[in-house]
Amino acid sequence: PTFAAQDFAGLQSLPAIAERLLRPFVAGDALEGELAPIVAEAFNFPAPCRALATSAEEGPVTVLELFHGPTAAFKDFGARFLAACFARLRRSAEAQRSLRVLNILVATSGDTGGAVAAAFHRREGLAVTVLYPRGRVSPTQEQQLTCWGDNVKSFAVAGSFDDCQRMVKAAFLDTELRAQQDLSSANSINLGRLLPQTVYYAASSLAYWRVHGEPLNYIIPSGNLGNAVACIWARHMGLPIGQVILAHNANRSVVDYLEGAPWMPRPSVATLASAMDVGDPSNMERLRALYPDRAVLAQTVRAFSIEDEAISARICSDFSRLGEIWCPHTAIAAEVYERLAAHERKRLPWCLVATASPAKFPEIVEPLIGQKVPVPSALAALFDRPAHAIDLAPTAAALRAALLP
Repeated sequence: PTFAAQDFAGLQSLPAIAERLLRPFVAGDALEGELAPIVAEAFNFPAPCRALATSAEEGPVTVLELFHGPTAAFKDFGARFLAACFARLRRSAEAQRSLRVLNILVATSGDTGGAVAAAFHRREGLAVTVLYPRGRVSPTQEQQLTCWGDNVKSFAVAGSFDDCQRMVKAAFLDTELRAQQDLSSANSINLGRLLPQTVYYAASSLAYWRVHGEPLNYIIPSGNLGNAVACIWARHMGLPIGQVILAHNANRSVVDYLEGAPWMPRPSVATLASAMDVGDPSNMERLRALYPDRAVLAQTVRAFSIEDEAISARICSDFSRLGEIWCPHTAIAAEVYERLAAHERKRLPWCLVATASPAKFPEIVEPLIGQKVPVPSALAALFDRPAHAIDLAPTAAALRAALLP
């Protein structure tokens, strides 16, 4: 669908904007009459866009905080929306007759699995299977992935996120497995996880447009590219969004492609920004479908790659200079902003997308800033729960054996 800013006149809250933005996507669908309660349930926490202190030589800079949900990361928006959808779909007469549990398979580099587990925990007729790369997520993230029990099973895969993602995709092509189980996904390969992420870009860009009358430009920490694609889709639908910059860590597949190299997925590299350690991002397929001509895509988005040393330096610098405490992923966006040309920083309004709370990465952040990071109460409560994970080889056969009775 195509929108204009005036189509959202009078709409201020995330649920109200979500209902207007997403309604065309559920037209004629079983969920059409359920959209209002779905978005009310999913978007029941804020996504504030606050001003960042800047010098007189710079234009306005804001920070879009997406970490005020139950698991303190932006994945809560999509996971809660998807869980609310599936819960209603499973109440249908057909689903009730089948008596088969719907198993949600999710590969995670750190944040997705925790958000999905929290959103689907103890929902009737639904189960969650979480695959995460053993030793490649932060201790806080691992606790979030493994503390649920009940209808959530967590598997520590002896490999990378790309291995986990490949295993999940293989499961959907496994005819024997599909014959015995109902499967779905909660990764951004699922449209129901990705579409709700357009909402906070719509809301923040509209709020800025209403006051200043110009588009807002975004710098987005990027791994599997779901969050970035959501922003680009929102712009494609007519929301007042200007430039979109992808802020990557040392995993350079997208950066190199936009700079002229052939598209070449590669093994992921472990970095301080572990949730973005993706060498073969699924949503690059969506970007290339939307912009088949690489030259056009390169004019549409830019991409930067930031090394670990610069991440650490930015966390230190912005805490000392501004009093800001960044998670490693948000620090990448802040570093990319500092690397923009002076005329761009002065002329254009920029929004840094803060994707996770720094409290999820205390072992990285606290030694750099020399003090404890405040922990949100919802996050603290998860540490009181016992954790359990099952070791798994990084093969499709191993996942099939784990899923089949």
